Amino acid sequence: MLNMIYPENCTGCGINTSAPFRYFCWECLNETPKIEAPFCRLCGDPVFGLVQHDYVCFNCSREKPFFDAARSAVRYDGVIAGALRDLKYHSALWMVSDLALLIYMCVQAEFFAQKFDVVTAVPLHAARYRARGFNQSAELGRALARRMQLPFRAGLLRRIRSTGTQTGLTAPQRTDNVCGAFKTGIRARVKGRRILLVDDVMTTGATVNACAKALKRNGAALVCVITVARG
Repeated sequence: MLNMIYPENCTGCGINTSAPFRYFCWECLNETPKIEAPFCRLCGDPVFGLVQHDYVCFNCSREKPFFDAARSAVRYDGVIAGALRDLKYHSALWMVSDLALLIYMCVQAEFFAQKFDVVTAVPLHAARYRARGFNQSAELGRALARRMQLPFRAGLLRRIRSTGTQTGLTAPQRTDNVCGAFKTGIRARVKGRRILLVDDVMTTGATVNACAKALKRNGAALVCVITVARG
């Protein structure tokens, strides 16, 4: 009866959707570019052209990231970009289930051989959290953890310094902006754990790398990153 009153239509084109997604139709999803090989084996950034060997991008070759691997489901484009903006800026929390399914499928494809102990997410500063009322990355992480039947621990990381938006900054500026912004939680049990770190969008990777740095320096055995979209 609820579906009759509030039909589950595609947020992109408005037509009725079908399982397993509630707000994305397959046509709109197919028009959203997927992140597919070949890509950097560390940061997951795609490379154009024919690559038939183990590939590491220039940035990761110049300075190895603290995370062990990062992967994203799709490009920040199309219906997914719109859904992420609605989630972040318009509190469209009903999108979380579909977006979490996308990253779950990506985890199954890219980290199928990897065992994780816990799922966590990139934290918001307390002031930003109070203003927004929720952390979109934590909502995605919590939904993903349920699908993976793993514990979700929001308190593994804290954002101890309020940082300005990363939008519009160059790669070096993004790195400087989040330098020293994250610490592990006071009672976080990190040592020896294999951690899956969740965020909504990855652009240069500066934010997730700063988080991974804090986790690794406190003894994490493995930190892999999963995001819905790649900017």
